[in-house]
Amino acid sequence: MRQRRTSVRASLGAAAALSLVGAALVPAGPVAADTMPASGVPATVSADPLPTAQVNGVVWSMATVGNTVYATGNFTKARPAGVKAGGAGEVARGNIMAFDLTTGKLSTDFVHTLDGQGLRLMASPDGKRVYVGGDFTKVDGKDHNHLAAFDTATGKLVDAFAPNVKNRVRAIAATDSTVYVGGNFFNVNGKSRTRLAAVKASDGSNIDTWKPAANDDEVYALAVYGDRVIVGGRFQQLNGEKHVGIGAVSATNGGTLPWSSKPIPTKATEPDSAGKYGYSYVTDLRIQNGVVYGAADGERYHWYDGRFAAKASDGALVWLDNCYGATYGILPVGQTVYSVGHAHDCTSLGAFPETTPETYHRTIAETFDARSTDKAKPGTNSNYSGQPIPQLLDWFPKLGMGTFTQQYQAAWAVTGNSSYIAMGGEFPNVNGKAQAGLVRFTIKANAANKVGPEAGSLKAPTVTKTSTGLKVAWAGTWDMDNGWLHYEVLRDSSTTALTTVKQLSKFWAEPSMSFTDTKAAKGKHTYRIRVKDPLGNTVTGPASAAVTW
Repeated sequence: MRQRRTSVRASLGAAAALSLVGAALVPAGPVAADTMPASGVPATVSADPLPTAQVNGVVWSMATVGNTVYATGNFTKARPAGVKAGGAGEVARGNIMAFDLTTGKLSTDFVHTLDGQGLRLMASPDGKRVYVGGDFTKVDGKDHNHLAAFDTATGKLVDAFAPNVKNRVRAIAATDSTVYVGGNFFNVNGKSRTRLAAVKASDGSNIDTWKPAANDDEVYALAVYGDRVIVGGRFQQLNGEKHVGIGAVSATNGGTLPWSSKPIPTKATEPDSAGKYGYSYVTDLRIQNGVVYGAADGERYHWYDGRFAAKASDGALVWLDNCYGATYGILPVGQTVYSVGHAHDCTSLGAFPETTPETYHRTIAETFDARSTDKAKPGTNSNYSGQPIPQLLDWFPKLGMGTFTQQYQAAWAVTGNSSYIAMGGEFPNVNGKAQAGLVRFTIKANAANKVGPEAGSLKAPTVTKTSTGLKVAWAGTWDMDNGWLHYEVLRDSSTTALTTVKQLSKFWAEPSMSFTDTKAAKGKHTYRIRVKDPLGNTVTGPASAAVTW
């Protein structure tokens, strides 16, 4: 959803050495995080995109089992990295495919066709199966209404698992013996169900003791934690009780269980001037170490769009990030939480504010734990103010806007492990290079680490005469995956730095710095700024106008 905020919070950074004056409007101290973060802050994967198989449509969901990533969505073709549509190596893939997480190569052992789009993939806890749900009614020409399973060892369709779900499946969670599904259906295997059902993993037959109801709207996400099934979606009621967007039910009998936090605001009771009702809903749920991490999308002005973390055992809030810009997928990995969407105002986190026109950041990373409190104004109908918030990390790869769905988004799904992160969606490029629908990133130890400071943001310095020398003043730049940058001042054609300044650099608060050259010889001089990231990637800006000393 598109929303606006105009305030930004910032503080002065530490002063640099020598004759440097001025500082960035960013927090001082160990708050930056990236591929080489400060102590106590989790590292991210590199922003260098890795070659990955591509698709000709959209990927809605992905799941990782071992080194294999399964992807589903709406597409008819897949092709190798670096190949244009219709080029060499392009093959038919019917709304589902697989590729290697470590190499990015398309799987030739997993070849299937769904006759409609897939919307959700989920692996069983033992990794022996991967389940897919969506709008399809046949898989490889066989009847599998809206839900099917594949054997991950053989890649084959599990024919024996054939539940008959009468409408769209959007959400899946599984144990080794039970498959829980959610969506917008009302009949499973000929029996009444209200958007939620459980079937046996063996043959897809109903588990009749499990019949909770999402009474009024769709279920988008499910997660299992012990005897609890956590349910997320657009609903305002669960089992006839008020549970807005999220709640928990018993994994055994479907009865309502306690859920204490209220991250999703209640839907508006009156339409706005355009006749639309504002509301928010959960789009994705992932559990790690007893904490459930949720993604949310808000529709209409200032409705909740961000991410939240809550204890899976009782729903107690851990943190709630109120960045504006819908979130579609979320993935906690160790101490870092990755998400995809189109964040455009993270004033809530003391980070980038709204711009005009809006600037979208299609993927971001945050800490798994709370690091501060929200001092921004709560969103519409929010149940929280001043709540704990995570820390935004310095990781901003650029995913191009797609057009396939006509929703003009980029990534819709994220998956991976401790070494690799994969994203799927409808983006046509990553960091300006053609890469359609799928991409991978990896940790610093495995990456090329060639993404460096942004050259386009680096301008020529200004030079003025003072009583003690020539004062060189410049504005900083930023880097997609490193917060701390080194700025070197060069005189004339020399490549030897007169001084080096280390400064925390953000795209929303690029630092202002200056240095007075007291040792310049008499005559005309020009100056340039050379910027390096911690991995040695370097850009040099244009020369200043000549000044006579």
